Amino acid sequence: MSSAHIWSRVVVCLLLGSAAAAAPLQDSSPATATKPRNAAPVASSEASDDPAKLFQAGQDALKQNLLDEAERDFRRVLALNPQSGAAYANLGVVYMRRKQWPKALEMLRKAEHLMPNEPGIRLNIGLAYFRQSEFLKAIPPFESVVSDQPDALQPRHLLGLCYFFAERWADAANILEPLWAQESTQLSYLYVLSIAAHRAGKKDLDDKATLQLIKAGEGSPEFHLFMGKAHLNLEQYDLALADFQAAAEANPTLTFVHFNLGLTYLKKQDYDHARDEFLKDAAVEPDLALNYDELGDVYSLLQQDSDADKSYREALSLDPQLIHSYLGLAKTCQREGKYSEALTAIDSANKLDPDRTDIHYVRGQILIHMNRKAEGKKELETSVRIDNEHRAAREKQVENGTLPSPELLRDDQ
Repeated sequence: MSSAHIWSRVVVCLLLGSAAAAAPLQDSSPATATKPRNAAPVASSEASDDPAKLFQAGQDALKQNLLDEAERDFRRVLALNPQSGAAYANLGVVYMRRKQWPKALEMLRKAEHLMPNEPGIRLNIGLAYFRQSEFLKAIPPFESVVSDQPDALQPRHLLGLCYFFAERWADAANILEPLWAQESTQLSYLYVLSIAAHRAGKKDLDDKATLQLIKAGEGSPEFHLFMGKAHLNLEQYDLALADFQAAAEANPTLTFVHFNLGLTYLKKQDYDHARDEFLKDAAVEPDLALNYDELGDVYSLLQQDSDADKSYREALSLDPQLIHSYLGLAKTCQREGKYSEALTAIDSANKLDPDRTDIHYVRGQILIHMNRKAEGKKELETSVRIDNEHRAAREKQVENGTLPSPELLRDDQ
């Protein structure tokens, strides 16, 4: 399984707590401005024509997470002063908290244009991409913030995670190592650093991080979770199973431990146990789309297409960006002879990633079954062409591929 395929399935749930929250900005634009002739009417109040008071009201609403009120106030600021970069930036924060990513990025890009030297805006742009698992797009804004603020923990940690997810192992190790004094008691940091150092051939750093992980974890359930994940990444399935089971015995409701047990059993082709573990994790983390995505695979392997169909649809209801669930749904619908539904699902996957060979291959098969043979043949040819173009890169990804790691990505915003 390629890393590109895997990371398109990772849920964005950052394990950095409030440090990873989108940050509002103070308004540095002029306090007064002429109201445009065609501006939308605003409610009559003491602050209705005062951009500074409206901005403060929006800030207060944002602090209380009153997103509708904050959006209204910041839009009123922009009606009075279209050059308020901070108002655009804070609208971006409003949309980020609603997980309306395209709107968030639109507002943040406008803010960046007006305030190009404000690192907080670029940090939020990176976060908006990060929370959509678009790690490659998140890297440039995070790099620019780290360049401006080399000692800041949050952007450096986020950049390190992006490098890690992009399998830029040496870059991940190098960018994260300077955080040792601040982060070396955090198990997630030590896990990522040790894996990155191991993959980059940095033995001394790998040993240092691994020993500190053992020391900091002291046999805790969380320690067994991360040690199990390290074994799982190294395809040491029995060792991984022992650690995950130890974590589950110590804390049966520990988030992601049953998910990783499910992955381990899936790798061992023990599909019944895999199904049971993903169901257990879904009971603990009912909003984790990856549980249902993996359940769809398990049911498909068990030839239970009806349950697979239901699971993939549940995954997509929680995360409409899960390409793998669209692909799995297309395959189950195809096997059931529901070719129109299969085509709808595979078209959704194709919109999200038009360069995936398996998407074009499945789409070609579906079209041929629908007697659209010319279109189907073209899709199959496209699959072969892309496959040949990407063969070298794909083989490298398969060789070094990592596993879904939602435990690294908890959203505490």
